[in-house]
Amino acid sequence: MSLLEALVRALGIGFLVAAPVGAMALLCIERTLLRGRASGYATGAGIATADALYASIAAFGLTALTGALTGSQGWVRLVGGAFLVYLGVRAVFSRPAMRALESGPVSLFGVYTSALGLTLANPQTIIAFAGIFAGAGLAASGGGWEVPALTVVGVFAGSLVWWLGLVTVTGALRDRVGDSVLVWVTRVSGVAIALLGVAAIWAGSQSLVG
Repeated sequence: MSLLEALVRALGIGFLVAAPVGAMALLCIERTLLRGRASGYATGAGIATADALYASIAAFGLTALTGALTGSQGWVRLVGGAFLVYLGVRAVFSRPAMRALESGPVSLFGVYTSALGLTLANPQTIIAFAGIFAGAGLAASGGGWEVPALTVVGVFAGSLVWWLGLVTVTGALRDRVGDSVLVWVTRVSGVAIALLGVAAIWAGSQSLVG
């Protein structure tokens, strides 16, 4: 496989893995509506970074680290789920226009790191990447580092493209609708985020009990 082919495949994988609507997509939309595009872009960058980190573990065949992370996923899901519930409840009781005025400057680094941490709270992502990379011939196999390295770059770029596009579209809609619509959209997304957090807590507790 040529390096260009590996990069193109990784770009597609990064984009497709990011595309399904889940807790992080809802969080990215909610933050864009609540705080503006800059917050959405920082959230997307954090998610893409986490995807790249997990992709690097899978691409370079770091099975010991994969086992350690998946083995502790119960506690990780509990913590991540609790934070999602907190973010969801906060969104439900927020008013986008007023909150932007009252909260002052947003710490984009804090937004980035929280998105990074929440995305890393799903260690099963490594298993998904490992299976995809094995099927696409992108995993390390006998010492070559060029293809795995390009794979990580491609996953990051593909994931980032998706998040930048999502935030740009959401931001455009934010500029066109009134505050009352924004309030209800953020409330609905907040409820969905909180429910996904509850599901993560349940899955984590079941993993610990089992």
